Amino acid sequence: MEDVIKRAAAKWHLDVQAIRHDIVVCGSPDRCESRFVIETADNGMYLMESLKPADLRRKKTIIRHLAYLHENNLSGITPYIRNRDGTYITAMDHRYFQLSRFVEGVALNRPDYVFEKWRGPVLANFLIDLHRVSREMPFARDKGSFSIVCFINALFRKIATHEPALIKKIQPVMDFLAKDFFSAHGRLPKTFCHGDFHALNIIWSDTGICTVIDWEFSGIKPEVYDMANMIGCIGIENPEALAGNLVTDFIFRIRESGMISTPGWHCLLSFVVATRFAWLSEWLRHQDQEMIDMETDYMTILLNNRHELNDIWKI
Repeated sequence: MEDVIKRAAAKWHLDVQAIRHDIVVCGSPDRCESRFVIETADNGMYLMESLKPADLRRKKTIIRHLAYLHENNLSGITPYIRNRDGTYITAMDHRYFQLSRFVEGVALNRPDYVFEKWRGPVLANFLIDLHRVSREMPFARDKGSFSIVCFINALFRKIATHEPALIKKIQPVMDFLAKDFFSAHGRLPKTFCHGDFHALNIIWSDTGICTVIDWEFSGIKPEVYDMANMIGCIGIENPEALAGNLVTDFIFRIRESGMISTPGWHCLLSFVVATRFAWLSEWLRHQDQEMIDMETDYMTILLNNRHELNDIWKI
């Protein structure tokens, strides 16, 4: 494998001196077949990813998205690099590789970071800038938009068949979403979203964002999608943080920008609840009972405290 990596890197005119297995790569390892940091003869550091053949089409779309955002000066984007043939993906010995610069950051102090006030406006500013820069990205709209409602309904049917004991815990949540959110969802304005925006998908500096990673779920979604997912991920670390300065300042800055419509604000709490079904699906896929229990308990906390949270968030 090491020989294949070196020959693949040569397609980018890189002379690999070491494969840095000692460096932990941020983000989800499920996003590719394998990934590793390579160190070159000129002391350059790069992230090389080996791709699953079934993912190539999607990866090419993500490459286009990131190239556009980078070319239009969105801060926090690390684009993929063209090889000497002018393409972004290199085929070598029945494997497929893509390359980007390795970005080193500062580790989050989990879970205490969820109360760090300064991160709220930083997170908000990235979403505001993403919304602005992506407005004219025509090819982002080629495949239509993702429906969290369709996803939830399909997941609920699977749970009813394969995990019927869970139904009792999530039925009140389904009833809550079905009352207003399911019908309102389809009328929400849509925009280009990261799709999995939260603090762990960011490589941080001491004062801000170095780069945002893991764009696999990017695409056209309701305008509050990234906002709701970020808030929900803060709360799963510590539900008390939902009323903390990071979240309230994050919400204030986005409200100040005017990027979210009135219907979007009305649906925010419901959308936070809805995004948790995507996480529940992940825990079910991995058969992680501890996280399944934590997630369903968290949904109940959100549901039971919805009125207080709407007051705190001034919605």
